[in-house]
Amino acid sequence: MAVNATAESRESIEPTGTRPPQLRAARVRRQSVIKFVILFVTLAFLFVPLISMLVFTLRHPLSGRWSLAPWVAIFTGNGESLGADLTVLWQGLGASLALCAVTVVLMLLLMVPTMVIVHIRSKALERAIEWVATLPLTIPAIVLVVGLGPIYRWLSSSLLNTNPIWLCFAYVVLVMPFAFRAIAVGLNSIDVKTLVEASRSLGASWPKVFFRVIIPNLWQSILSASFISIAVVLGEYTVASLLGRMNLQVALYQLGQSNSQISTAMSLLALLFGVVLLVALDLISERVAKSKEGK
Repeated sequence: MAVNATAESRESIEPTGTRPPQLRAARVRRQSVIKFVILFVTLAFLFVPLISMLVFTLRHPLSGRWSLAPWVAIFTGNGESLGADLTVLWQGLGASLALCAVTVVLMLLLMVPTMVIVHIRSKALERAIEWVATLPLTIPAIVLVVGLGPIYRWLSSSLLNTNPIWLCFAYVVLVMPFAFRAIAVGLNSIDVKTLVEASRSLGASWPKVFFRVIIPNLWQSILSASFISIAVVLGEYTVASLLGRMNLQVALYQLGQSNSQISTAMSLLALLFGVVLLVALDLISERVAKSKEGK
């Protein structure tokens, strides 16, 4: 009995590489099947709704007739034949693109200098800023609007107006968690203190240190924060709708009341634009990594 137990224990701790080829091949096949099932389920979860949206834009829900008319209406800018006024769509798209640009600029002006200074001076304060920056993830958008509503009412009547561009202040708050994480990854990947001390010892002023030493090493993280912020702004609906401002998502909702096919087609284009941004970010990151390896 003792001999058999010893033999079994040796087999149990025997390396996988010494198993018979048949057992190794069977294990590889099982792993391949499991990987295929997981990949198939994941892709189906992601792409079945998108394919359904695409079919909906091409097939009329009542007559069953297939047509490219909704897509033609978007690219020609004329939806009168389908009973849709695309003016509101172009207004919402223009407002969202302007909001993307202004939000990204304000976010970078606020986050990058603050995070660099805090990263150099105080780790404790950096953790406090991280806690504040991630608060918008834990607060529902409807609660944010309840707090922002009186502020925007006062701004609109006393200082500014009801132009959608002023949503940029609220959107900076919404994109802070994502921007903070992207920039923090860049700061933690380089030795900021050593770079600053070396530059200062060579006589560089603080503006030169910031723009010629730190920013070139952080530009990939800055690009990531900008792309993620653009994707968030393009997909935001709750704040703009409840504050009575126009953006792309609000325009799509209003357009959907008259022609849901055109609205769905434009939603697909917005999703595609977000995917293109993320793919571009991945390609740029890969090219930067290869260029650094080549040096």
